[in-house]
Amino acid sequence: MPKITTKDGTKIFYTDWGTGQPILFSHGWPLAGDAWEAQMLFFGQNGYRVIAHDRRSHGKSSQTWEGNHMDQYADDLAELIEKLDLKDLILIGHSTGGGEVAHYLGRHGTKRVAKVVLVGAVPPLMLKTAANPEGLPLDVFDGIRKGTALDRSQFFRDLTMPFYGFNREGAKINEGLRESFWLMGMAGGIKGEYDCIREFSEVDYTEDLKKIDKPTLFIHGSDDQIVPIVAAAHKSSKIVKGAILKVYEGSSHGLAQVEPERFNADVLTFIKS
Repeated sequence: MPKITTKDGTKIFYTDWGTGQPILFSHGWPLAGDAWEAQMLFFGQNGYRVIAHDRRSHGKSSQTWEGNHMDQYADDLAELIEKLDLKDLILIGHSTGGGEVAHYLGRHGTKRVAKVVLVGAVPPLMLKTAANPEGLPLDVFDGIRKGTALDRSQFFRDLTMPFYGFNREGAKINEGLRESFWLMGMAGGIKGEYDCIREFSEVDYTEDLKKIDKPTLFIHGSDDQIVPIVAAAHKSSKIVKGAILKVYEGSSHGLAQVEPERFNADVLTFIKS
């Protein structure tokens, strides 16, 4: 299994398939790079080099006690990009991975990057504050912390329902997708996943978004119950100059997995435009 060893000794697992212009996928919490398998196959078959890593303490990467914060995630991503010498790169980030991509660009620059796609992404800020009244109150994230700390397995099973919109009237529940989510979540380390909750909820990515100077596409479900669109893509797409916002009406947080054909086609169109 291919891995890089970062400067602090952490092993970051990644998948690297195909040839052509590289696309790097950054996953959401508490998942892993395998969440992108429908995209990896599709874009690999369409002539792109596809790379997906497991964030530290997630998936097959090292489970670290320290360093589970966004500065380090961005630095790990930079080390991977530099180790693989990726250029003319398309970065695609979902949820927490959208924060990771934004922070990488803000912290390490855009010289290796051609285009950016942020999907159900957490920027600019998920937490409700006086300056961000559209955000979610802190007790929501404290509840996620409690569920993760005390009953992680059941909490992850329950989380799949709003994550994929399976709790909505008339929704067709995909049990295989629920099981895949649970499996990826439980493969990660509890300490790193617990720490990561702060990173997707309380970190303000506004300044990172301001530094993005490459063509950027935001895709967000109007019925995203995990990262509400009003506090996320509606704001972020106005901060990034020239950004495009594509709203999937009635769609969920996990839209890339629930609607892979639609999502893949839209992203391919954007990449080729």
